[in-house]
Amino acid sequence: MWESICLTLAAAAGNNIGKVLQKKGTIILPPLSFKLKVIRAYAVNKAWVIGFLMDISGAMLMLRALSQAPVSVIQPVSGCGLAILSVFSHFYLKEVMNVIDWIGITLAGIGTIGVGAGGEEQEASSISVFQLPWLAFIVAILFVVLNGWLRVCKCQRREQETMEYEVVEEIIYGLESGILFGMASVISKMGFVFLEQGFSRMLVPICISISICCSATGFYYQTLGLKHGRAIVVSTCAAVASIVTGVLSGMLALGERLPSAPAARLSLLLGWLLIIVGCDFTCEFHPATATPTTPLRPLHEKPH
Repeated sequence: MWESICLTLAAAAGNNIGKVLQKKGTIILPPLSFKLKVIRAYAVNKAWVIGFLMDISGAMLMLRALSQAPVSVIQPVSGCGLAILSVFSHFYLKEVMNVIDWIGITLAGIGTIGVGAGGEEQEASSISVFQLPWLAFIVAILFVVLNGWLRVCKCQRREQETMEYEVVEEIIYGLESGILFGMASVISKMGFVFLEQGFSRMLVPICISISICCSATGFYYQTLGLKHGRAIVVSTCAAVASIVTGVLSGMLALGERLPSAPAARLSLLLGWLLIIVGCDFTCEFHPATATPTTPLRPLHEKPH
């Protein structure tokens, strides 16, 4: 269990530090699209490429961790990546951290220990095939609602002739990418569970391929959010959505369950809570990542 948690922490560090480097690269890049000229611009940007490779390496480590432990343990621990990112920013990027930041990091660390102490190895449970369509239906409905909400926000912004992204749009992009990242973890784990239950080995690469598609789509939404919005808002929403999606989907589709011992169950639940609260503290009160709010300016109005 602890090996899986260490792999998850390394994966989360790669993912989150990679995202910061990608954000740094997108400052001078055009919005991501499938045009050859745009793709070439991203491919030759050093900061973006290094961040992308770190993100991919983190994904590979995450797959390894998922093959060894339940999603309901792995996904919450991955939320600690934001705390690791804060430490990286403090020591490497020389960003200033306040007391609240350190409290958030400490809470996330204690939560990780709680998850490790409360999590237990589980026997391969039978996948509830009948609940998979319901899971897909719920995710589809969520995306219809979120994209509809996003379209309304864009229309309102266009009517008001403002260029600045609203917080709601940043949150939506973060939630969409987080849901997809959480689903990617569940689908990857599903392939390993199928293998343990004696199904065809071909199901593993099929599930991993679907997982990669989910991650790639989540990456696309996340890149849009990072390009136009604040990285800390997008990353926070993505982390929380990923944790909630991973835990609930793991229990619904994979038959994962809470530990049988009351003490272990309490430790796991408190660990989940502390990780979420710690990540929220780290993001909400981090002065180095907060973007000062500026009044919205109409497109036709020139700055003084």
